[in-house]
Amino acid sequence: MNPSSALNREPFLGLSSQKEMGITPCITAEQLTLTYGERAAFQNVSITIPRGAITAIVGPSGSGKTSFLMCVNRLTDLLSSCRVSGRLLVEGEDILSKEMDVLHLRQRVGMIFQKPNPFPFSIRKNLEFPLKEHGVKNPEAINGRIHQALTDVGLWQEVKNRLDAPAQTLSGGQQQRLCLARALVLSPTILLLDEPCSALDPLSSGVIEDLVLSFRGRYTVVMVTHNLAQARRLADCVGVFWYHHDGGHLIEHGPVRQIFESPRDPLTVSYINGRKG
Repeated sequence: MNPSSALNREPFLGLSSQKEMGITPCITAEQLTLTYGERAAFQNVSITIPRGAITAIVGPSGSGKTSFLMCVNRLTDLLSSCRVSGRLLVEGEDILSKEMDVLHLRQRVGMIFQKPNPFPFSIRKNLEFPLKEHGVKNPEAINGRIHQALTDVGLWQEVKNRLDAPAQTLSGGQQQRLCLARALVLSPTILLLDEPCSALDPLSSGVIEDLVLSFRGRYTVVMVTHNLAQARRLADCVGVFWYHHDGGHLIEHGPVRQIFESPRDPLTVSYINGRKG
């Protein structure tokens, strides 16, 4: 049995079971802490995220969920007040190392934000631009990768005759799929999704959810969501963040079935049942 088929049929497994089945960790955080100046966004987060799985990160606002995602592709570097400590391994590589090639890391780790944020260019140039920035110059290769990325997000048939139209002429749902294609065109292994459906109507949200499900086994997906029903529908495993007086903490993580049916932490119980958060 290959890892992809195992993840498609069974809930997320413990690390020892993952190893037995050939399912390997993709992201490992050990005592990870992020501060903005004197304020801790989150503290001492330790979690292992398996390769090819969909991991949902849930919890109330202000508990450090988005900040955790930002660590994984080092967007934290763009904020001078940020300080990150602990260990963070991506596919076995210490990405907090000073020797880390951050440009290459961001090619491997794509991120999609809450609101669609296409560049103020044409549809085509939104996908050409990152390719050229990462050294892809051959026009035939560029066109092939653009076609594949748009096909993968179900946009090719919708936009193939207007690739030179401004990206802002697309609907909100189409813009979010274009942003997904912009990440996929670089052939990443990891996708970070920060509430990708929160700014979309229910129909567009359903399209994005179907895409996320299609990514299982092809990419490692880490998705922040406030929608617990969405987390339950999509995720293999779930991490629950919570805010305490000293910042956010990961209070529980495990298989989606365990988190929703037999959570261990009383705060998780209250959150899942709608009494807190």
